Amino acid sequence: MHREVDRSLTGKVGRVTGRIGPGTIGEVMLPYLGGTMAFHAHPFDKTSVFVVGDEVLVIYLEPPQTVYVDELPDVLRHGE
Repeated sequence: MHREVDRSLTGKVGRVTGRIGPGTIGEVMLPYLGGTMAFHAHPFDKTSVFVVGDEVLVIYLEPPQTVYVDELPDVLRHGE
């Protein structure tokens, strides 16, 4: 029996509000249900570090409120 996987946040871009790194629980703000919500966050590759203010890409949601994130690809970056 397969568990239903929630993919509603996969591919969303969020902003880091609490440092994300190996062995830590970071935080990222994401657009969700018509608003913005904070999610616990971990690096998808288990080695990357993202500092406050970085934009990241959600790879996977682990219910109820934890996401795994990766570096935002250049093609999705806003002009700086």
